[in-house]
Amino acid sequence: MGEFVRYETDNGVGTVTIDRPDVHNAFNEVVIEGLTAAFAAAGADDAVRVVILASTGKSFSAGADIHWMKRMIDYTVDENIRDAGEMAAMLRAIRECPKPVIARVHGATFGGGVGLTAACDLAVALRTATFALTEVKLGILPAVISPYVQEKIGAGAMRRYALTAERFDGAEAHRIGLVSEVVDTETELDERIAFFVKLIRSNGPEAVAACKAVLRDIQPVDWGAATETTTRAIAERRVSAEGQDGLHAFLEKRRPGWEGE
Repeated sequence: MGEFVRYETDNGVGTVTIDRPDVHNAFNEVVIEGLTAAFAAAGADDAVRVVILASTGKSFSAGADIHWMKRMIDYTVDENIRDAGEMAAMLRAIRECPKPVIARVHGATFGGGVGLTAACDLAVALRTATFALTEVKLGILPAVISPYVQEKIGAGAMRRYALTAERFDGAEAHRIGLVSEVVDTETELDERIAFFVKLIRSNGPEAVAACKAVLRDIQPVDWGAATETTTRAIAERRVSAEGQDGLHAFLEKRRPGWEGE
């Protein structure tokens, strides 16, 4: 599945692993392509009954990769729309995978990492995991991930955390519905995921796939329109004066202009 994403199967369980621990499993185009391909493969594999999304190292996913951001900062609007469209396609591949997907969440889970968590059907997290929608700190916005996150946490919590960019822990993620359960240790994390896997595998696989499809289709979001709206929104924000200042400030480790001296 590429350099940074592994896909393995064992006894009916597919495991997709992001493997960039040196950069806290941050996103770049290679990770996005690998995840999209991995979930397409899992969805097409009749032997797979459930999929686990995991990552190596200290973090689940700390958002955008800094080197990817350096390249993206000079993109045109059209280039940004294509770039954001690839991320949107990845999230839809996870959400629309016919097999139930369980996220194994630990450590830093920021920006796109929150989107990954929300795109999964269930998520089990360590209580010490740290979540944040940090995009507005960079002068941009959590556009592409917003339909997935808002579907899980609701409009009220979305407005709070998207506008403040404040951090919250696993307990709060559970309270607002981003994750299904929280536990205290890595051992409990794996035990709880194994429990959900066992429950899902006791159900009819065709019924589970049909259930996922129905639950997806009855949602009020027009996912095609949402993709068009959100990819254009992030593209225009990235090339705006404020977005450019915020992204450059982050990369140059300085304050953006709106913070003053």
